[in-house]
Amino acid sequence: MNRRTTRSRWLTAAAALTSVTLLAAGCSGGGGGDQEGGESGAPAAEGAATDRELVIWAGSQTPITANFNPYAVGVLHLANGGIYETLFAYNKLQDVDPTAMLAESFEWNGDGTELTVTLRSGVEWNDGTPFTADDVVYSFMNDSAKPSYLSEATASDESTVVFSFDAPAFANEFAILGSTYIVPKHVFSEHEKDTGEDAAGAKLEGLVAWANAENPVGTGPYMVDSTSNAAYTAKANPNYWGGEPQVASLRYVGIDANQSAEDLLTTGQIDWSTMFVPEPDRVTSSGAYGYVNTPVDPTVLYTCANVDLGCEGEQTDVAVRQALNVAIDRGAINEKAFVGLAKEISPTFALLGRDDKWIADGMPKESPQTADAAAAATILEDAGYTKDADGFYGKDGKAIDLTLTSVDGWTDYNSAAKLIEEQAKAAGIKVTASTISWNEFADARVSGEFELIMGGVVGTSIADPFQIYREWFTGDFTQKVGTALEPGEWNFSRYDNDDVNAAVQAASETNDEAAKKEAYATVQQHIVEDLPYIPLVVNASQTFFNTKAYAGWPTEEDMYMFPPSWQGPSSGVILGKLGGLE
Repeated sequence: MNRRTTRSRWLTAAAALTSVTLLAAGCSGGGGGDQEGGESGAPAAEGAATDRELVIWAGSQTPITANFNPYAVGVLHLANGGIYETLFAYNKLQDVDPTAMLAESFEWNGDGTELTVTLRSGVEWNDGTPFTADDVVYSFMNDSAKPSYLSEATASDESTVVFSFDAPAFANEFAILGSTYIVPKHVFSEHEKDTGEDAAGAKLEGLVAWANAENPVGTGPYMVDSTSNAAYTAKANPNYWGGEPQVASLRYVGIDANQSAEDLLTTGQIDWSTMFVPEPDRVTSSGAYGYVNTPVDPTVLYTCANVDLGCEGEQTDVAVRQALNVAIDRGAINEKAFVGLAKEISPTFALLGRDDKWIADGMPKESPQTADAAAAATILEDAGYTKDADGFYGKDGKAIDLTLTSVDGWTDYNSAAKLIEEQAKAAGIKVTASTISWNEFADARVSGEFELIMGGVVGTSIADPFQIYREWFTGDFTQKVGTALEPGEWNFSRYDNDDVNAAVQAASETNDEAAKKEAYATVQQHIVEDLPYIPLVVNASQTFFNTKAYAGWPTEEDMYMFPPSWQGPSSGVILGKLGGLE
């Protein structure tokens, strides 16, 4: 059953952040013990001061509309990290302590109902106003941002904020410390009664209605300089608490098509970009650009799985999902559809290499990389399926006949879907790959009216799979088929298992690693067997950066932050570290 919780006000903010970063902002990340500090602060700048303008691809955000409000849909990339900062910055690629940003340390009480945060001293907003504990309290308690799980945030003194909860809240550590942007009370409180409309004409009220377009006031390393339909620029904040940035100015350019952006990158007209490039050597061969591939987000087959919640189709039979899982040749899909840039995936949804300690004993570490048609046949025949004259399995005179959709123009996904159609056929399972528009894709997964969809799962922001377990596999984050999921609900498969729900709840209430591992073992036992999402690969995340003109980029040897140019707040940390080489 669906154990619905009330969190509407928080979802307003979370939906805005998710639209920009593709992260489940405001949702938990588990992890972290009592923390007396993180790393001391943002990494020190490298290189020398430079007047050379750093050009960054702003993504397909054309025409650009000035919007630097972290609560608003359509907020521009620079706002999240470059202008507004979080208390800490978490490195989603490594199991390491978070980097101290606007806070210096934090500590939980024994039962997880109170979190005490000590703030950094000497920080100023870029209008010269001192940063205070009242700003932090306001950032969590205003009506557009207050999460339902937070009882109260209070300033016990000028440099200390205490967060209080009615229930253990260890699992919300990342949401509070790493994904909530701190805003100036003296500016934002003046806009609590603003009104407006979104792009579709829906009415907006409160802080989400304000674009914050003119001279946004933040604590970050950069300040907005100008905005046009095609680009926006920023200049270094001379009073930044981490030291004045070495790169004097930035330009974010909006380009609709990936190929056009790739062409500009290849010809040296963009300095920092994150995009899928099937032949990265085309960009890096000149020696002017560095490149890292940091896969973190799983690509899967969504299956509408739960009959009790209204799902229809042969994929609702776990035997069919299990058979399809072993019929897939993931190695071939990676090489042919993802040009070898994807990474092996774990059916436990722990990120291999980073989260290995969370994989329970007896659980498979990774999904099978080759197809096993014989194993698929055994699973189906044991479940009562037989082959028809055309060589396809069925039951009660009806063949398995599934439609697998992917978004038209997503060529890697489209190619992978066609490969799965062929691989399934070899195992006697009829799957028809087809493409649909983005709007049709969005409507189908939100409503639950589909059989199989190729899509992504938002990878966790810290080294712990809790965020995926709670948001993608529990009944609190789904609805019956035909009822649209709300913003912040990610359980597209309509999967609802009482044992999984209880185990995830138990994990959320403890900071003891052994207890969490025990709870995760229960979760993994069910999701590995039930396969509401059939894992395929962990998709590539390719970032290119100009190493001839700038120093300080994350590298394979020093991956101090997740490197995508659009990812906040880590992009702000990177901007503060860069320096010139020319």
